[in-house]
Amino acid sequence: MNATGLKWTAALAASVGVAACIFGCASDRPVRVVDRRPGPIDRIGAMLDAWHAAAASADEQTYFSFFSGDDAVFMGTDATERWTVPEFKAYAHPFFERGRAWSFTGTDRHIVLGPSGDVAWFDEVVVTAERGDWRGSGVVVKIDGRWKIAHYNLSLPIPNEVFDDVLTLIRAHETDEQPADDDG
Repeated sequence: MNATGLKWTAALAASVGVAACIFGCASDRPVRVVDRRPGPIDRIGAMLDAWHAAAASADEQTYFSFFSGDDAVFMGTDATERWTVPEFKAYAHPFFERGRAWSFTGTDRHIVLGPSGDVAWFDEVVVTAERGDWRGSGVVVKIDGRWKIAHYNLSLPIPNEVFDDVLTLIRAHETDEQPADDDG
């Protein structure tokens, strides 16, 4: 698959809600996958586990080697965080340099292999002791026989019951106002 095809595939998958995410640590929850075809699904899961492990051990070179190229995208949780690999490296370098990046454990993972066999999309719950459960989703592509991350999206699921409160905080932040105090 050429670079244009990779970009189109990643954009298409993201546009239909099949992007990706991160942030986890040790968990007793099992990793589950939807598509159990042997081989590619297992290799993709192992690659994601190794990617998370590289962050946990602050192995910056290995961590970034899992991306498909400089045009791969990492979507962070802030609305401004859409990074190409060079941009994400610049952001993340201080975390890796201090010897501790972040610790993720992927659980409840779902991986679907595309019909061509060289593109897959996934989503997973990523757990971290410090910040709870997050959601990661993404698109991976097979390049020279190895699975690489073309697009990853990290998100924080918000319970429906508190969504209005969170939306109020976001709007206040965006307008540099403080939310109204119910006590008067």
